[in-house]
Amino acid sequence: MQSLYEPNETEAAGGAARILVVDDDPTVAEVVTGYLHRAGYVVDRADDGPTALTRAAAHRPDLVVLDLMLPGMDGLEVCRRLRARGPVPVIMLTARGDEDDRILGLEVGADDYVTKPFSPRELVLRVESVLRRSRPVTTGHRLAAAGLRVDPDARRATKNGGELALTLREFDLLAFFLRHPGRAYSREDLMREVWGWDFGDLSTVTVHVRRLRGKVEDDPARPRLIQTVWGVGYRFEPTGAVS
Repeated sequence: MQSLYEPNETEAAGGAARILVVDDDPTVAEVVTGYLHRAGYVVDRADDGPTALTRAAAHRPDLVVLDLMLPGMDGLEVCRRLRARGPVPVIMLTARGDEDDRILGLEVGADDYVTKPFSPRELVLRVESVLRRSRPVTTGHRLAAAGLRVDPDARRATKNGGELALTLREFDLLAFFLRHPGRAYSREDLMREVWGWDFGDLSTVTVHVRRLRGKVEDDPARPRLIQTVWGVGYRFEPTGAVS
């Protein structure tokens, strides 16, 4: 299985990142593809789930723009199958008002979502943001606390020596918490510091905290490391002491 953090064909050659656009609406797909091309990306297209999986297997994308409502195999199932093959950033396209579907998309591992109708320029900015955070930044040091170890350079995280299967945002969120133990952060703070956005649906943060707890807490129903600070947000307590 090839890791997201190993360079693919285009990156190894010093070329543009490869984006896979999956949408059964030809107009949407054409507009999105055009904007991404103009932004300097190599773009593949697919109009259904099976074709998307075939294209992704043939040419591993650096990021997938994935419509939730696809014929036959929906975007949630496509996202699950992509994740089963290895980590890859996913931005999901959803219909406005379908909050449950958006949360489901985040639950299966989407890194971000954009609601239809959307601005193609905003989508390009989201793509740039997700790709920028998916690339390792050399820091020269590792983070460790409470049995958790994070290597930002290798983009690897472990708990008590066992590998953690984290999505892009989960990894960034855990690394942020380890860098700032004992301090309470609001969801707005986390969205700005981890996602790099000054706007957005704060349920994105809530879902990612819940998913991260499910992977790092001994009992996610009674979290001791990532604690809720009522009226504020969340705080990482490496001692696991309940306040």
